[in-house]
Amino acid sequence: MTAPITPARRVAELSVPGRTLVMGILNVTEDSFSDGGRYLDPDVALRHARELIHQGADIIDVGGESTRPGATRVDGELERQRVTPVIRALHEEGIRTSVDTMRASVAAAAVEAGVDMINDVSGGQADPDMLRVMAESGRTVCLMHWETVRFGDASGRAAREGEDIVASVQRALGCLVEHAVEAGVPPEAIVLDPGLGFAKSAEDNWALLHALPTFVAGEFPLLVGASRKRFLTAVRAERGLAHTPIDADPATAAVTTLSAHLGAWGVRVHDVAVSRDAVDVAAAWAAGGRAGKESDHG
Repeated sequence: MTAPITPARRVAELSVPGRTLVMGILNVTEDSFSDGGRYLDPDVALRHARELIHQGADIIDVGGESTRPGATRVDGELERQRVTPVIRALHEEGIRTSVDTMRASVAAAAVEAGVDMINDVSGGQADPDMLRVMAESGRTVCLMHWETVRFGDASGRAAREGEDIVASVQRALGCLVEHAVEAGVPPEAIVLDPGLGFAKSAEDNWALLHALPTFVAGEFPLLVGASRKRFLTAVRAERGLAHTPIDADPATAAVTTLSAHLGAWGVRVHDVAVSRDAVDVAAAWAAGGRAGKESDHG
């Protein structure tokens, strides 16, 4: 295993001073909802990762198993074989990576390959060994909210009927943090993700986005993953326009702009170029506000 870096230093290294981090999505899977099968070949995957970096990504999130609604789980060894060669090659090129996995064995293999971050959409719930691997890895970890942890089941609501979705997600994320810390994960190593689109209705997703200031004001950095989600494709569908996942990229960029403006730590996106533009606009907007204040007092 590569020598671990202290979590506090790792969080500082991954964070981008002055703006929101942009995480580029690299799906080395057969059935992801927007680009399944395109990057299964390692050479093709590496070319795409380099292109995402060229477009402005700060880190590449490599996933070998689809979590779309109705997806079938792949064999753990196959998942490992898909992601570790790509992570190792990118690490050797000095490109930062995250591994998108719910399996402790895949996360451990990714750490050996040089991964910088473990991103678990189950928040450490799907594999009883995951929190231990996270604790021993010395890497930044992302814990996502997914109330329905049965894989592929996106039919349930994240909150009980009549319960406030924002409060429900906040409470659940707090429980995930508590379990992770009890397992030995340092609090300073933790990033949280409210899990947009995972067992949530469109109304839930919009309520969570509206509450971003509340989440950002919390103790932990926030990662927003709205890219190409169904509730964003509906923005165009309501106007009778084409509404494939790729058609949701402009809406994704709008969410990126708002997330960055409100102080999100990072955004996880497919179309890096447009979201990096959005992040830079938000950063320039914030800098303009500071410059204006200096001019007023100068």
